[in-house]
Amino acid sequence: MALRGLRCCIPFVLRQHNSPRLAVLFAAVKLNCFTCRIEARRYLLSEDVVRLEDFQKKKLAVAQQVSGSKGHIFNALNQKIRTNQLILKDELKLLLLLCQSPEDMVMARNAIYRYHEENCNMAFGEFRFGPVFMRLCYELGLADLALTTLTDQRLKGFFPDCTSFNLAIDLLFSKGHLEGALKLIWEMKAQGVAFNKDTFTLAFATCYKLNTPKSYQICLALLEEGQTKVSFIPRHAYCIAVAFALKQDDVERAQAIYSQIMNTDSRLCQNLRVLLLAMAGSMKDAVSVLTTALLSDSLVFVKKPDFCQEVIDVLRERSEDGPLRVQVEHLVKQLQQAGQVNPQRLDHLLYHTPTGKRKLLSFLKEGNRRTSSRRTLRPLLSE
Repeated sequence: MALRGLRCCIPFVLRQHNSPRLAVLFAAVKLNCFTCRIEARRYLLSEDVVRLEDFQKKKLAVAQQVSGSKGHIFNALNQKIRTNQLILKDELKLLLLLCQSPEDMVMARNAIYRYHEENCNMAFGEFRFGPVFMRLCYELGLADLALTTLTDQRLKGFFPDCTSFNLAIDLLFSKGHLEGALKLIWEMKAQGVAFNKDTFTLAFATCYKLNTPKSYQICLALLEEGQTKVSFIPRHAYCIAVAFALKQDDVERAQAIYSQIMNTDSRLCQNLRVLLLAMAGSMKDAVSVLTTALLSDSLVFVKKPDFCQEVIDVLRERSEDGPLRVQVEHLVKQLQQAGQVNPQRLDHLLYHTPTGKRKLLSFLKEGNRRTSSRRTLRPLLSE
């Protein structure tokens, strides 16, 4: 789990430096991060996107190196705000990285107002504060603050990146503030912020969770727009769109969307395929998919395909008065005995947090790095 390693390394840092300021920050990190994990559990963004662990390490490094107390720094910037003085980029960066509470975040937003007044025409490539502010909101669970800040017209242009919006949408989604998440999606379009693959997944999931005819039309419109503009729509987003179409009993549209998925070998795709075939009345094809999964000749240590009980129930219901009822019942019994039927709902697969790759790749690189010369066997010079 993210931050597990950080939880272990922070006490070591404190023992080495014995700083009261670091001790206070550690208490805030321990309270805020792990409370956030419980209250705002992520469903859709991987740790590679949220990057809370790296963010916390950076906050600790800044707290260790900064000269003067946090209170002194905050008071100095508050004085600048009151007297309408210019706030420098490094001052705002430092302020954000020292934030530990909701009260600190209110102060930080006031500083952002002042900074943005002077730098609303920032040059391309300039440091972007949006993701930093939103990671603080994510850490502290401040969903409402994230929403009001991103939709504040006084800060229009301060959040030109999709990462800031994605973090806020995911935070709102995980807390059940679906209307707020949808509002941010429209705000992105209004401000001309381009969608990336995570945005499409978040948008479709928000619409699916709302589950209304209006949200269904919004989902279809976003899907069509993304395809027209040759945007990269990930498989996960397509799967959510298929499930939404089935939930709205639009089987024909679900078939059309499913046909656009390039690789359907995933567990989620296979479940959707059986559900789609059952709802379309293609019982023979559904039985064929399940039979293939049962007779799979995969290696012993490779898990065989399994199916949600919810999907199996729909299949049994649709075959109840048909000629394949006995065959379906026998097949389901065999799948249950083989452990290929699980009690999870389909929504559990749809909201599954993707596994990040950044840490794995980093580990592999570290593991493959040579420390000595193959020719002389002497240690290599450090870079």
